[in-house]
Amino acid sequence: MTEPASPVVSADPPASGSAPPGRPWLVRLQVRGDDRAAILTREILLVLGVSLGMSAIYSVVSLIAKLTAEQPLNQQTTAMNTPASSRPLLALVLELLGIVSTVLPALLAVHLLSRDRDWSPAAPRVGRLLGLDRQRWRFDLTSGVVLTLAIGVPGLALYFAARGLGLNTTVAAANLTEWWAAPVLVLIAAANGIIEEVVVVGYLMIRLGQSGWGVAAAITFSALLRGTYHLYQGFGGFVGNAIMGVVFALFFLRTRRLWPLILAHTLLDVVAFLGYTVLRDHVSWL
Repeated sequence: MTEPASPVVSADPPASGSAPPGRPWLVRLQVRGDDRAAILTREILLVLGVSLGMSAIYSVVSLIAKLTAEQPLNQQTTAMNTPASSRPLLALVLELLGIVSTVLPALLAVHLLSRDRDWSPAAPRVGRLLGLDRQRWRFDLTSGVVLTLAIGVPGLALYFAARGLGLNTTVAAANLTEWWAAPVLVLIAAANGIIEEVVVVGYLMIRLGQSGWGVAAAITFSALLRGTYHLYQGFGGFVGNAIMGVVFALFFLRTRRLWPLILAHTLLDVVAFLGYTVLRDHVSWL
């Protein structure tokens, strides 16, 4: 892994446009340094503006509303995955449209990264750059499950601790009750995993590096962004997800693989959504 004090990519890339051997994520773009930084900064802001950056702003406003309410934070409930309509078929269509709209910014980010080959023909293909190919599927599967356990168990403990201290709302993770609820919740979990890991880890770490950010600064920004768009849950949601963001960013920089992160995120959400659906009528503290 690159030393934290070193820039992820040099300010003056070589004319060849090639990446260092064995480090395809360091893509050298054939644009003058000042122009490159400005172009990439605008691109980053626009990608975040149509995706998780706006979610972070809404989340901050939501937390302010909760903190200024009459009830203490831990006596409030944050309801997630609620029906979009009282008409079941219409609700299903709206849920599916929501899933598509969630994934689209991730596809945009992948497309923009793929355009690097137009600037620097020697740049690796985007699937290899992000670790979204199938070359290491056994590693992806195994490490994804390990990450799920490593993040999930401490995360659950942190949630209960934060709620007990009055720093978090009660999170009602799933409130869909129709026959199609389970498969839709799985699709929502997968969409969440794709958008967050592709944009907040893969896209941001690469683009911030190409803009001249150091490794430590890029990881910090990525982790704080992840924590911020979970503030609607309370401060526990912020801290837990920020820690998760650091772990996931470090994992990506060491392995150059996104599939394990997408898998782990999906599994965490599936367990939360389906687990809550099954247990909410049987466990009083949910």
